[in-house]
Amino acid sequence: MTQDDEKILKVAKEILVKFIEMGRVSTGNFDEHFRSVYWTIKNTVVSSRLDDMESPDEGKER
Repeated sequence: MTQDDEKILKVAKEILVKFIEMGRVSTGNFDEHFRSVYWTIKNTVVSSRLDDMESPDEGKER
């Protein structure tokens, strides 16, 4: 597990804890929601890195 994966897990957990506190998620459907939140965050991080790699002309408008 990479350092980024650990950070993503921590953020996903914090988000789900807030959802539980707000009553949006229950312990019965935690797994389903956790996977969704985790992969949403992970895909965002990966996509952001790809965008950074594809954009060697930093500072120019796309």
